[in-house]
Amino acid sequence: MSTTVSAEDEGGMPPRDFRALRELLVSRAVKLPKRLAQVATFAMANPDEIAFGTVATIAEKAQVQPSTLVRFSQAVGFQGFSDLQAIFQERLRDRVSTYDDRLKSLRTEAPKDSRAAVLFDGFCKATHQSVDSLRDRVELGLIEAATARLAAAETIYLIAQRRSYPVTTYMSYAFGKLGVKTVLIGSAAGTDTETLSFATPRDAAIAISFTPYASATLAYTKQIAQQGTPLVVITDSPFSPLTSDTELWFEVVEADYQGFRSLAATLALAMTLTVAVAEARRGGQDERADG
Repeated sequence: MSTTVSAEDEGGMPPRDFRALRELLVSRAVKLPKRLAQVATFAMANPDEIAFGTVATIAEKAQVQPSTLVRFSQAVGFQGFSDLQAIFQERLRDRVSTYDDRLKSLRTEAPKDSRAAVLFDGFCKATHQSVDSLRDRVELGLIEAATARLAAAETIYLIAQRRSYPVTTYMSYAFGKLGVKTVLIGSAAGTDTETLSFATPRDAAIAISFTPYASATLAYTKQIAQQGTPLVVITDSPFSPLTSDTELWFEVVEADYQGFRSLAATLALAMTLTVAVAEARRGGQDERADG
């Protein structure tokens, strides 16, 4: 049976900003009962909804009772939901609105009956929100640590299924052009488990999966971790089952438009890692040549 432990119970003060709140949630994830963990997952994935919504609308979207939002707020050290919401609003205070202005211009100039213009507007906005969110969530130190881990590998195994598979496919293509040895997991013959069995601690793997998490990706990631192969994960929540297999994981939350989620932020991060790894390996080779 789960027991709620608040920030004040642990002798600390309520989080002073969004980053501190996120760190608290990540460090205390297993201590939250199911419904409060559900709110935490929703809040981290949809911070703008928390900032602008009402208790009723947020509860409906998070699929919990309004009282659960109050209990969640108190569990992380606040007196009530309005105090928690202020943290999310503060996060948005200094945002630049130039892109929104461009979208408004697009809507003004487009024909009123143009469905294509509406779709283009919506998907452009979702793309911008995704990339903006990535910049908020990802620390450069984490990118550098992941780059070092992957650059040291003899072979990099690329693991993803379904919606995430195009990302590893493109990484495989780019790594190949850059002279980095990889193995793309996704065999039509169904031999991925056997292929992954060749991975050793001298290699590394990248696993990518988002809600609803692909069962095959979860199984392959667990296999890699048990074999002692260093792992880097890209997922959408601190509460993702993939985060338990490695300390090096990235939280990428893609905005959606009409139910279609962008891959813009994921691809931006994936290509950052790909090029950074190639440059790190090239730099290492140059140093050995000079020596």
